[in-house]
Amino acid sequence: MSPSCKGSVAPREATDVAAFVLAGGASVRMGSDKALASFAGRTLIEHALAILRRAGFSPSIAGARSDLSRFAHVVPDPALGLGPLAGICAALGSTSASLAVVLTLDLPLVPPSLISCLLWQAAVSGAVVTLASSAGFPQTFPAVIDRSSLPVLAGELKAGRSGCFSAFQAAALALSRPLRILPAEVLAQCGHASHAHGLPAAFWFLNANTPADLARAEIAVSCQFAYSGVERDGRRTWKSGV
Repeated sequence: MSPSCKGSVAPREATDVAAFVLAGGASVRMGSDKALASFAGRTLIEHALAILRRAGFSPSIAGARSDLSRFAHVVPDPALGLGPLAGICAALGSTSASLAVVLTLDLPLVPPSLISCLLWQAAVSGAVVTLASSAGFPQTFPAVIDRSSLPVLAGELKAGRSGCFSAFQAAALALSRPLRILPAEVLAQCGHASHAHGLPAAFWFLNANTPADLARAEIAVSCQFAYSGVERDGRRTWKSGV
């Protein structure tokens, strides 16, 4: 991993990468349109778009339960209601770019530098899909997806297999190309990815699916953890930045 991945775009032409926020979820657990839910003074859709813009993209919205056209260009999802894999297929089908960066709107704590690192790795490795992991568990989003995977992903969706990660595995197998998974903790420890509020990598993938989730995310941001680098009794400590 090159140190230049931090805060930079991978070595491809800007026109060869498209970015999308998936916003077609039913928002059942939120109780209202998740895209318009408030977090840290802005809506979740604004947060997601801002993350991608800070990573250097002009993102579009793939699928929407309400009119979100005032925030960004909206790509219609003809299979709205079939889950995020349908949104991915709609996004890939709308662009001629070789790579697509895909983020869901319920991940407001993902740092832009993580997306830059995933994109760098996707470009240099030729992976069909590039993801991050947290505590050893692959995180489905954010994802960098090669457009050549679209026929396989669409085939999985048509067959009723709508799980994103299993579809990514199927694309890697069918195309004989790697599915890359980068440990977020390692990227953070090496200084390749970091959060503006000093949040450790374990917080980056907090899903804001309910009002309680949003409250937890608000608390995490307000605490502004800063790693002290001090070891006491063999344990590393965190300092609150409040």
